[in-house]
Amino acid sequence: MASVALTNVSMAVVALGGFPGLESAHGWIGIPVFSVYLVAVRGNCTILYIIWVEPSLHQPMYHFLAMLAATDLGLCVVTVPTVLGVLWFQLRQISSQACIAQLYFLHSFSLMESSVLCAMAMDRFLAIGSPLRYSELLSTTRVTRIGLVLLLRSTLPIIPPMFFLARFPYHPAARLSHSYCLHQDLIRLACSDTTFNSIYALSLILLTLGCDLLFILISYSLILKAVLGTASSGRSPLKALSTCVSHICAVLVFYIPVLGLSIVHRFGQHAPPLLHVLMGNIYILFPPLMNPLIYSIKTKEISSRLLRMLRNLWKFSRREGKGG
Repeated sequence: MASVALTNVSMAVVALGGFPGLESAHGWIGIPVFSVYLVAVRGNCTILYIIWVEPSLHQPMYHFLAMLAATDLGLCVVTVPTVLGVLWFQLRQISSQACIAQLYFLHSFSLMESSVLCAMAMDRFLAIGSPLRYSELLSTTRVTRIGLVLLLRSTLPIIPPMFFLARFPYHPAARLSHSYCLHQDLIRLACSDTTFNSIYALSLILLTLGCDLLFILISYSLILKAVLGTASSGRSPLKALSTCVSHICAVLVFYIPVLGLSIVHRFGQHAPPLLHVLMGNIYILFPPLMNPLIYSIKTKEISSRLLRMLRNLWKFSRREGKGG
């Protein structure tokens, strides 16, 4: 009876955390968080729009970039509203069903981003190593199929631990470390045996993010080998590698916060609570913010189309101003 009561009470709502020790400054902290959120959403929507309307960008590289932008957009939209709810409106409670749904989509988008970055590394290898067969190997139909496989790979493996999370009894007075729901954070509050979820989550990370990172490293070793081969034939290796700079930056922007957050949660039990919160917010905000900036600056086709859009907007605003 006690177990049933505990389950019924704890699964009604889940308490979200804020910035420990900085509760009085939550309103001010929410301003930069909201600003970053707006820039990230606007930036990723702009990338998607440019790729959609520009026929010259309907190529495999930009199809994968569109997948990355959509994933970053989803990651922001799923998590940041609850963060702002805690910071600005003191909305510290979330229903258990909404919490489990949020962490499902959060981890799905994380796996999807890792998968897309891996696919982009292979895309760069094919573009540099087999330029004559590139269009044939990565046709639009094949890229669409790859995207569907990546989507299934990122969503289906997350389902099994969700059933256990929904059935666990939780301590009713416990509170999450973050202002959003994270699997490794939620299972700390469970008053039950969480061995399956812990082992499954670790195995899933190793088999997805770990394998993706390994394949990215292998792809770049093969790219370097191919580039050195082109150097011996008189072609510039720097020109070939310049197309990889944006992707390398995107890989670092994603994996460094992910690895940092995982290390803090697994080995940082005695670390200051504020460190957990900072790493958690960097994890959800930094990649969506930086990826559009990286590709807007480092990719000539994107930057030129963006500048053209800004010029057209400026001309339109001046015309409207004169007309008014």
